[in-house]
Amino acid sequence: MWLTNSSVGRKVVMSVTGLFLILFLTFHALMNAVALISFDAYEAVCEFLGANWYALVGTAVLAGGFVIHICYAFWLSMQNRKARGSNAYEVSKKPATVEWASQNMLVLGIIVLCFLVLHLYHFWAKMQLPEIMGDMPLSGKEALSLAFGQLWVLPVYLIGFCAIWLHITHGFWSAFQTLGTANERWIERFKCIGSWWATIVMGLFAVEACYFTWFFAIP
Repeated sequence: MWLTNSSVGRKVVMSVTGLFLILFLTFHALMNAVALISFDAYEAVCEFLGANWYALVGTAVLAGGFVIHICYAFWLSMQNRKARGSNAYEVSKKPATVEWASQNMLVLGIIVLCFLVLHLYHFWAKMQLPEIMGDMPLSGKEALSLAFGQLWVLPVYLIGFCAIWLHITHGFWSAFQTLGTANERWIERFKCIGSWWATIVMGLFAVEACYFTWFFAIP
């Protein structure tokens, strides 16, 4: 199957799953923004996205998207390193047109993965997982309080948000280029759209994290 047997196919899979995850991040940021207005409304959203069948299906699809994206990222990175062979360790001046994020997507991905594990521990493992196991889950506000009631969490989350921002700003336009929907004129437009989209979404996440830290951790 060309999606797995060819480098182009693997890049297509990376692009599609990446765009899907960007849409999820957008939804997640908007969902968290509800807590800035009303914790009661946020609790209602969390209850709706609890351990219901549709929430579990959505979680499974989302988890599958993450796993596929991560596995294909490592696969393509190892393939590129193998293709370079002995040249992989040669020091050469990078072209001015090559972005820093483009050269460090794997490193950024690893940072994002570590951040994801921490985030899942703070929320999914304390909210949806206990409900699945038949135990009493924490409410949304309780989970926020436990996580952001610790001052060290904020700088760690902000670092994670910066890594995701860099990852998205490159990955967004690169995905459309891989899918063949970006010519020379549109590639610059997609770069602009990606930068604004990533800035707005990750900026909203940062505002939320700062607010929750101020609310739960600052006396």
